[in-house]
Amino acid sequence: MIEVRNLTKKYGNTVAVDNLSFSVEEGEIYGFLGPNGAGKSTTMNIITGYIAASEGEVLINGYDILHDAKKAKSMIGYLPEIPPLYQDMTVREYLTFAAELKGIPKKEIGDAVDVAEKTVQVTDVSGRLIKNLSKGYKQRVGFAQALLGLPEVLILDEPTVGLDPKQIIEIRDLIRELGKNHTIILSSHILSEVSAICDKIMIISQGRLIAADTPANLMELMQPSVRLNISLKAEKEKAEAVLSSIEGISRYGIRESEEEGILEAEVEYEHGADLRDRIALAFAEAKRLVVGLREETASLEDIFLELTEPEEKNASALIAESEKREREDAKSDLKNDGGDPEETAEEGEEERHGSDL
Repeated sequence: MIEVRNLTKKYGNTVAVDNLSFSVEEGEIYGFLGPNGAGKSTTMNIITGYIAASEGEVLINGYDILHDAKKAKSMIGYLPEIPPLYQDMTVREYLTFAAELKGIPKKEIGDAVDVAEKTVQVTDVSGRLIKNLSKGYKQRVGFAQALLGLPEVLILDEPTVGLDPKQIIEIRDLIRELGKNHTIILSSHILSEVSAICDKIMIISQGRLIAADTPANLMELMQPSVRLNISLKAEKEKAEAVLSSIEGISRYGIRESEEEGILEAEVEYEHGADLRDRIALAFAEAKRLVVGLREETASLEDIFLELTEPEEKNASALIAESEKREREDAKSDLKNDGGDPEETAEEGEEERHGSDL
């Protein structure tokens, strides 16, 4: 459906998107994640044809967004982070105007607007001025604009930003419903939202794609084995004997709990094994009581931080090292000039204070 190949976007010496390549399959919801400044919005703007890439290409159903722009753009509905709404128009006037801009045949515009209004549930405010609508309704009108002509692809940039909890839930439900008939690329800073809505996740950092897979596969990648936390009433020797007898456990550890008479055991085993029933049954047969059993898995937040923080830490380390070298070079220059660095620094400080006075 969408092919992004070796995409690069430069603003002067700044590289916003760096040789980015990925593909989006038909009929799925993709989450686009990344820290601020990672290049998400720039990439979305290039995919929609809003801005041009410095290098690379984007194909929508085989049509190049640059060379076959009219055909490629006819397949895309785009909702920017700030919906492009004309505040002094009614909802109906605005959607009719947007339909004309999209090149929908005049005789089909009325039906297209009706379908869009009904899909996003703004029919009841069709005759109201947009400036008098709540932010939630304005966001829905933005969705309706993106849906005009029923494009195959919907690209949504931060669709729930600034909404209250009730409005966020409504927009999430709308996205899920639209995902039944459209391919969707969704960017968001709310990781729980992406995890709840999206079939696949792409994580971008410093303009480069660093991970792309289903949420489950990404979690398995970050945590190769399952961790099971068990609270039980048993002697440590007995607990060790039970756990060591269970086939499939790769590692376990046992410690005293803060609660008297309770042990805490942490067990690891491979994904897909699911030893919870077997462990509970083994302790029951040993006449020892399991009072708690909880599987620990990596969250999307853990994955995001693990994949994006190293580069940020490396960048900070490089900056710190560079500043350190600059200080050392400055001291070396002062020594070569015959001055003492500490005294020179103190003199400079006195001069600064004197000039302030």
